[in-house]
Amino acid sequence: EVQLVQSGGGLVQPGGSLRLSCAGSGFSFDDYAMSWVRQAPGKGREWVSAISWNGEYTYYAESVKGRFTISRDNAKNTLYLQMNSLEPEDTAVYYCAKAPGVATVRFADGYDYWGQGTQVAVYS
Repeated sequence: EVQLVQSGGGLVQPGGSLRLSCAGSGFSFDDYAMSWVRQAPGKGREWVSAISWNGEYTYYAESVKGRFTISRDNAKNTLYLQMNSLEPEDTAVYYCAKAPGVATVRFADGYDYWGQGTQVAVYS
């Protein structure tokens, strides 16, 4: 059974940092691209970042470029999202998502498995 189990998140003041983790199991983690997608209150899902199967290529939405860093540790079957310089507009539920193949997905949908979601709240 494929599982994506997320951890991290929480409450932080503007300018603060958080790191999200997503542990994969039930599939060959290093055979698939992965992404982070978020959903702010009252809004649709928004693609945030994607990473290739080997971590060599990374992609970011303009809204987070320069502040967020996606990475993965295939030895630990874990995906990460380091979020720095957080802004109130980053408040959302964040989801990790597994691409259906090696190709990165840079959209809010098109994934075959999702993590359970984790809340990030940036408040002043």
